[in-house]
This record gives sequence, C-alpha cells and structure tokens, in this order.
Amino acid sequence: MISEFGITSKGEKAKLYSMKNGNGMEAAVTDYGASLVKVLIPDKDKKIQDVVLGYDSAIGYEKGDVYLGASVGRVANRIGGASFELDGKIFELTANDNGNSLHGGREFYNKRMWEVTGAEDNSVTFTIHSPDGDQGYPGNAEISITYELTEDNEIKIQYHSVPDKDTLFNLTNHSYFNLSGHASGSVLEQEVMIAADAFTKADEESIPTGELVSVEGTPMDFRDYKAIGKEIESSYEALVFGQGYDHNWVLNGSGMRTVAGMRSKETGIVMQVDTDLPGLQFYTGNFLVSEAGKEGAEYKKRHGACFETQYFPDAVHKEHFEGPQVKAGEAYSTTTVYRFSVEN
Repeated sequence: MISEFGITSKGEKAKLYSMKNGNGMEAAVTDYGASLVKVLIPDKDKKIQDVVLGYDSAIGYEKGDVYLGASVGRVANRIGGASFELDGKIFELTANDNGNSLHGGREFYNKRMWEVTGAEDNSVTFTIHSPDGDQGYPGNAEISITYELTEDNEIKIQYHSVPDKDTLFNLTNHSYFNLSGHASGSVLEQEVMIAADAFTKADEESIPTGELVSVEGTPMDFRDYKAIGKEIESSYEALVFGQGYDHNWVLNGSGMRTVAGMRSKETGIVMQVDTDLPGLQFYTGNFLVSEAGKEGAEYKKRHGACFETQYFPDAVHKEHFEGPQVKAGEAYSTTTVYRFSVEN
C-alpha cells in the first residue's frame, strides 16, 4: 500500500510504502532517506507493537539528526581525520565529528529523496545516483537498497552498487529498536546477545586504535543474553568513552549467519540479526535527549538500541581490518536481516 508521507521543506512529496505478511506483521518504509519507519508485530498477548523508533512524516526525518530508521552511507560510522588515501590519491571528506567524518559527512543519504525502482506487495527497492565526488568519495554509483518483508517475519535489507572508479562503500541501517514498543521508554531491561569474542578498541573520539580486545571478563561480553543495563554504567574505559555502548564488535564466523539478538520479556518479542559483514556497531541511544517521535512519543536517552552491520570503523586506515574498498566495475552487495518471533 502506498500513502502520502508529507512534503519536505524543498517541496519534495514523500511516500510511505507499507508491506504486510500472512502472520500479521507489517513494515513501512519511505522514499525520503530510504528510511525504515514502522515495524508492527503482534506480541505474546496478540497486541500489535511498533518496535522501531520513527517520525509521523517526512518532515520529521528531514529535521531529525539522530538517524532514526536511516539508510547511512557512502561510508557508515567514522573515518579518522576525515580523509583517506586510495590509489595514491588523497580524498578529503566532511569533518562533522570532532575532526572525523561520520556517516558520510553532511550530505547524508538519509536526507535525500530516493527513486522507487521496484515496488511489490512484499518489497520495495530504492535507488539513488551518487555522482563522482559525492561527499568527497570517488566514482559514480547507482546505489540500490531493497527492503523485503518475508513470510518468515524477516525484514531483509539488500544493498547493491557497481561504481565506475575504485571507491569505498559501507552502507548500513541505523534503526533504533525497542521490543517493548517504540513509545515504551528505556530499553535497559531488554536483553541482548552478540556473537563476538572481541571488539575494536577505540579512543575517546570513537576511532579504533587497531587493537582487538577480548570481551572475556568485561562488560562488552554479550555472548550470552544479558540485560543491556546490567553493566552499562560501569567504569570500564570503553563505556566511559562511549557514554554507554557505542562500539564495534568483531563478529564470529563469516558468510551469512546470525550475529546478534534482542528480546523483551514484557512483550515476548525477539529479534535476531543476520549479516554477511564482519562487524556490528551496537549503540544504545546514549545521545538521544528529547526527540519528538511518532504518535506523540518522546524519545530520550537509551529508549532504543541500534544494530548497525558494517565493516569496521576507520578500516581504510587499518591494513589488518577487512576494508570497504570496492574496485571499479565490481559489485558491492551485502545483506542484513532483522528476524522477529514471539516467546510466551
């Protein structure tokens, strides 16, 4: 189903694309920012819960600066010093985060209108042309993001592009999830699992040092489900620097696999995350202050959690990190799945 989703300050008319499967689960996405707006699922009491934070119209997504539901690129997360060298040439990026580049700089993909190049009952494909030099990155690229709602209660997100020059790609989704309902408040009592034996140590500006640190015996150990809030206020250096969880985990295994999970005992809703990427930025909304959300909700600190699948932050500067470099004419393709179920 397609409906109007408001008009931006530039006069752009946004649309909302809604999908529903046979299990009563629904998802909605918009062509403004290729953003995930709603995820509706019946909980253990058959009550419908919207488990993703968002806004009521495109204007909210245009004005908001905390990336609710956002498609992020060309390179998500941080590049130290807001520059990099590729093929012997230095490329300068927007320094928008303490002298570093965050989420592609100021010309954010989630602040642009995307073209709908495919729309079925259960899937929508958004495409954008990113010209050579866009955000400072080399190469022309047609970038597509496909959202699919499956009969297995999966939101499958597929990213694809073929650049005409060597470049960098590290696209991700920045949705904030709250499995007790988007307006239910803190997620600290909800439980999370991350299948990772290590995380990338970072400095006070969240730039990785290059060191991989074992999670063993630290508050970063989520190999078994535990409450988000159990150790979030500890004096562990990484948590002090990030003001909570805002770090990249080194995911175990390779290829498409389940790498993380989240669950709410209140609603019984469980989310599992699958990806083919090596890293996951788990972020607990530490910098949400007072965001006016959909249906009159007010989102505050730690009212949602993000599971941003990715190449490691600043990988372009770390030879031992698997990098986001893509050769001219080669395909960048990656898939992330958010899969939902209910436990009684």
